Amino acid sequence: MDREGLAAFLRARRAGRTPHEAGLPETERRRVPGLRRQEVAHLAGISVEYYVRLEQARGPHPSRQVLSALARALMLDTDERAYLFRMADAEAPAARLPDREVSVAVRYLIDGLVGTPAYVLDAGYEVLAWNAMAVHFIGDMGALPRDRRNIIEWMFARPEDDHRWEDPNTDCFARYSVADLRASYARYPGDPALGRLVTTLLGTSPRFAEMWGSQVVRERRGFTKRMEHAVAGRLEFECQVLHVPDGDQRLMLYCPEPGSATERALLRLRGEAPPTPGGTPVFGPGAAPCGPGDGVEVPAPVPWTG
Repeated sequence: MDREGLAAFLRARRAGRTPHEAGLPETERRRVPGLRRQEVAHLAGISVEYYVRLEQARGPHPSRQVLSALARALMLDTDERAYLFRMADAEAPAARLPDREVSVAVRYLIDGLVGTPAYVLDAGYEVLAWNAMAVHFIGDMGALPRDRRNIIEWMFARPEDDHRWEDPNTDCFARYSVADLRASYARYPGDPALGRLVTTLLGTSPRFAEMWGSQVVRERRGFTKRMEHAVAGRLEFECQVLHVPDGDQRLMLYCPEPGSATERALLRLRGEAPPTPGGTPVFGPGAAPCGPGDGVEVPAPVPWTG
C-alpha cells in the first residue's frame, strides 16, 4: 500500500470537488476550495477521524468497501477509481454495466400486446425494443442507427430557442428525465456509454447542464399521460413503468382505460399504416409528472429529422 500516494490523491481529489457537485448546500464562503474532510467522510459513511488518518498517510489499510465509498463520495471517474484502488494495493471490483440485451421473454411479452404501445428502455434511455403499436408513437427505431435511438438525446437536440421549451409540461418531462438519468449515472460509474452521453450533453446543451447541475435525483414511476396524436387525436393513458430487475431495464406501457375513447382510437390506429421509416417520435415519449398524481400534457408529434 502506497500510503503517501493514496493520501496525496485523496487530498487532490477533495480539493477539486465543489459542494455544489456533491449536492451539498453552499451556506458560507470557504477559505480554501473543495470539500471539507468531514464532508467527504459523511458522504462516504465513514468516521471523520478515519478519513483524516488516510489523508495524513497514517491510516490502516482501507477495505474495498471503504474505497468504493470514497470513490462515490469524490465522484471519481473510471480511471481515477482504478488508481485509488491501486494506491491502496487492492483490486478494483469489475465495473458494473447496464444490460442492453432484451430477453426473449420480454420480447414475447411486448409483441403479444397488440393493442398496447410498449417499448423497453435501458438505464441510459436508449430504446432497446418496441412493438408494432409503439411505432405509431415513437417511430420506427429500426430505421435509425442504434446510437441514435436515445430519448434524452432527442429531447435536448432541440434548439434552445425552440418554442416548445416554453411549455411547462415539456420542461417538466425534461427535468424528470434528467433526474432519472442522474440516478442511473450513479449506479453505473464505469459505463462508458453513459459517461459519453452525459459529457456530450453537458458540452452541447446549456439547458441540460443547468438541469444536471441541480443535483435532483428521481427514478421514473407510473403516471398519467395526455397527448394530441397526429392521426388518432386526443389520447389519455395510464402509463406504467415495469422494471426488469435482471437487466435494470424499464418496460413502458401506454394503457388506455377499457371502453374509453382512447381505447377506441387505438383500435382504429391498429388498422393504420405505421409512420414512414425514420418515424415521427413524440417529444418526450416517456413523459412523467413533476409531482405525484399530476397528468402530463405531451406536445403533438413532430417530424423526426434524424
